[in-house]
Amino acid sequence: MTLRTTGIHHITAIARNPQDNVDFYSGILGLRLVKKTVNFDAPEVYHFYFGNGDGSPGTIMTFFPWPNARRGKVGGGQVGITTFAVPVGTLDFWEDRLHSFGITTKRMMRFKETYLQFDDNEGLRLELVEREEGKGGSWPFGEITEEKAIKGFGGAVLFSRDPQQTMHVLQHVMGLDMVAEEGGYARFRATGEIGNVIDLSLAKAERGDGGAGTVHHIAWRAQDFHEHEKWRQNVEENGFQATQIADRKYFRSIYFRERGGILFEIATDPPGFAVDEEQHALGGKLMLPDWLEPYRAQIESNLEPVQVRGLGANKR
Repeated sequence: MTLRTTGIHHITAIARNPQDNVDFYSGILGLRLVKKTVNFDAPEVYHFYFGNGDGSPGTIMTFFPWPNARRGKVGGGQVGITTFAVPVGTLDFWEDRLHSFGITTKRMMRFKETYLQFDDNEGLRLELVEREEGKGGSWPFGEITEEKAIKGFGGAVLFSRDPQQTMHVLQHVMGLDMVAEEGGYARFRATGEIGNVIDLSLAKAERGDGGAGTVHHIAWRAQDFHEHEKWRQNVEENGFQATQIADRKYFRSIYFRERGGILFEIATDPPGFAVDEEQHALGGKLMLPDWLEPYRAQIESNLEPVQVRGLGANKR
């Protein structure tokens, strides 16, 4: 059968200061910190997951905050812009809110949609777009009510070192449909309602440099473990070298790098973030996989304590 992803599962980026990262994505953008854990391969570093109230696939922005990370450069082989979807009629609210924190924004048009673009505290490029599709936000935070909250991903803008190769993998490996081309971009659509719109810049981009303020990888959704096995086979049959399946506790993952230089992950929807915490308590404390639990005291002593907190204006 032809495999077709429903869209983005998560996007992972690199930051520096952990508390500043929480302040921006929870305190300013109002996303829920749904999981506070560590980089399983480097447990001296946090791994934060931000999303909607349920921690649903398609809403999850994750970060490795390395305090001494160098500043990266956005470019080819990366997600150039991460897009969040907000309810129709709320873009003015978000523009005012961002301005109140001293964040510069600009509006631009792409495929007849208006985007509000801005950078996070590390220089990571973000944008908001109003979308009808996707259920409303489910995590009110301060003045961000459920009717105004970010729904999840609208999608992403990809910067490729070989756009034709990236276009091929989006269509023929990931199963996205190309739906339009204009203004130097090609638009692709997945089958889901959230995280489903991908815009590819058709200009060959100069190679990016990983570091703080850049996206490390983009992850696509697999509906279950059985389909995940098929995805790995599909990737290899299309001439890419896929990793072995990795257990990330909250999902299983495989990785491969497409020929435009972007690191792709395919991640399972299950088991989800409530596998080790009650839904109402998600993100409340540091969670560790079983094999790291014996080292909890040492790990915690090396991590800067963080908290989710409401912020006053001009606190960026």
